[in-house]
Amino acid sequence: MRHIPLAIILFAGAGLSGCGGDDPAARGEAIVIANCSACHATGASGDSPRAGAPPFRELAQHYPLVYLEEALAEGIMTGHNEMPQFVFDPDEIADVIAYLASIQVGTPAPAAP
Repeated sequence: MRHIPLAIILFAGAGLSGCGGDDPAARGEAIVIANCSACHATGASGDSPRAGAPPFRELAQHYPLVYLEEALAEGIMTGHNEMPQFVFDPDEIADVIAYLASIQVGTPAPAAP
């Protein structure tokens, strides 16, 4: 398991890969809203309901989104007890990354090596 900084706390989506039809970003949005919106701002605007939970639209400012692929496949673990551990299948990972890429704001982090 990889330990992931609090800044990249994310989602789970078992059973949601069929939502959103042929649009990967729409399926990813459904996964993120269903599993993460209680704590994180999951859209293009708004504040996170939980203080200190990073808005998903700002993730790429801190590191390339591609870095999340491995973490989502292996399971995200965080430094606080309230955050559940999540593991995604490859299709869900692609959908979540597509959605996250569609909502990013600000200056992106340097590209992955």
